[in-house]
Amino acid sequence: MDVHFLKLSSSCSIATKSRCSLRVPLDFSSFFHFKCQPFPVYLVKQRRGNKARNHSTIVRGINLSFDEAAYESERKRLDAIARETMSQKLEIESRDLEDPKAWKWVIRKRVWDQMEARNIAQFPKPVHHRIPNFVGANIAADRLSELAAFKEAICVKVNPDTPQKQVRFLTLKGGKKLLTPQPRLRTGFFSVLEESKLSSETIKEACTSAGVAKYGKPIGLDEKIKVDLIVIGSVAVDPSTGARLGKGEGFAELEYGMLRYMGAIDDSTPIITSVHDEQLVDDIPVEKLLVHDVPVDIICTPTRVILTNTRIPKPQGIYWEKLSPEKLGQIRILRELKSRIEQETGTKLPCGPSEKLPPTARRK
Repeated sequence: MDVHFLKLSSSCSIATKSRCSLRVPLDFSSFFHFKCQPFPVYLVKQRRGNKARNHSTIVRGINLSFDEAAYESERKRLDAIARETMSQKLEIESRDLEDPKAWKWVIRKRVWDQMEARNIAQFPKPVHHRIPNFVGANIAADRLSELAAFKEAICVKVNPDTPQKQVRFLTLKGGKKLLTPQPRLRTGFFSVLEESKLSSETIKEACTSAGVAKYGKPIGLDEKIKVDLIVIGSVAVDPSTGARLGKGEGFAELEYGMLRYMGAIDDSTPIITSVHDEQLVDDIPVEKLLVHDVPVDIICTPTRVILTNTRIPKPQGIYWEKLSPEKLGQIRILRELKSRIEQETGTKLPCGPSEKLPPTARRK
């Protein structure tokens, strides 16, 4: 049977018009079902106006339908494994007084515990080992949307976590380009979404993890894109210095470093976080922060907007000497970037020390 293939993205190639076997190399694409149909063409994604034929996926004799239930099931399974891993890392690293990350776990655990105890935490719960969703997250997002930095931005990078869902929605509703990473970078890199390519019925869905996989356009390291604003999730943040702690996996730092490599951002690109007031702390020791830790310029809470006037230097890229072999092995796009830089420079990049990973993290 002749199968006419079509390129879905720069990193997910089912393309060329030839006789060959159907293959889907990019992980999230396995949630698209391929079925032979008796009719000549099938529209996969509906688009509005005259751009429908340019932006839709039309395949002769093949029906591509996104299996959202399978995607969500797999996402939740992997999230549960990641949270179990983080829980075990907390126990290991917080007990080791010589571990440079031990103090971070103490602050994270205190904030998570307080949010649960004071009923500040919102779904998904428990908030431990997550960027915690909180009461008033939408109000904080609305405050963020009133900032000049947001209003003037054309392209906004927003983390994929639940408390920033409203920020993603307001970005799209404001006619801006939304750049958001695939969860934990495990299925690819970044996806771009635009309101003009969504319908009023699908725009809210596009702000979810499954919606990003379903409607977003995956991009690669060669994409020419300028990001005007970064919105980042936090577990704790110090309003006096702009020092920030995430949930402990380091993905925000990796995403930032890769955007620096792409030339999409620089030191002047503002970084904003939205948190509950109870996530504001005053005991993050700036002198103990690592070179790749990302500070924030502005904090939005349900009650106020805080300009940190941070003096903490922003990371300049990926610090390979800090990146463990285990983390590198988990993220395909990082391995691709490392290989590319080594080929371009003719120099082998350094690798960081091995992590003290618990058994869960070593599962295949």
